[in-house]
Amino acid sequence: MMTSFFDQFASPSFLGIPLIAIAIALPWILFPTPPSRWLNNRLITLQTWLINRFTNQLLMPLNVGGHKWALLFTSLMVFLITINMLGLLPYTFTPTTQLSLNMGFAVPLWLATVIIGMRNQPTVALGHLLPEGTPVPLIPVLIIIETISLFIRPLALGVRLTANLTAGHLLIQLIATAVFVLLPMMPTVAILTATVLFLLTLLEVAVAMIQAYVFVLLLSLYLQENV
Repeated sequence: MMTSFFDQFASPSFLGIPLIAIAIALPWILFPTPPSRWLNNRLITLQTWLINRFTNQLLMPLNVGGHKWALLFTSLMVFLITINMLGLLPYTFTPTTQLSLNMGFAVPLWLATVIIGMRNQPTVALGHLLPEGTPVPLIPVLIIIETISLFIRPLALGVRLTANLTAGHLLIQLIATAVFVLLPMMPTVAILTATVLFLLTLLEVAVAMIQAYVFVLLLSLYLQENV
């Protein structure tokens, strides 16, 4: 029984062909493209306003050099939110529950921020490994600890996104299974459980958006240290 709960996280395939590529490419098809007319419709206007607000909020702490990442961060944010939200629909697959996909996003982007810091300001980048005013006997230990924490960052990025979405999907499936089991025996308890399931679904919608924002926000903080 427990194995069936994790079947929803297995990458679907058709005729031996993995369908994860379709699940990743589908979100971009759903977004409306701006028309050639001067006046946009309400959906395009709302979408543009939200993207502008997010970009301004994200890039406010960064200097001019970090503004080159605006398009990348905004696209990643929109992409993660969309596939997280689509994964809450019935009979769908959530690619971000796969640690390999999340690490594929986290490691290259984190490594790019580190490389930029080492290239543009190596002294400041290496200075983060040793806090100012550290006693001399603690210098080797702190350097090792800070180096380990630096290399753990991409792992924490990928695991955080994967764990939050996986836990939410599992909890929804467990409570939904309990509702179907309790409905013939105890209808009142089943109705109360269904109410909890509805509230949990609303919470998962918020988690899907917040985790995408946190993923991109942490990347911007890593970039802020190196530009």
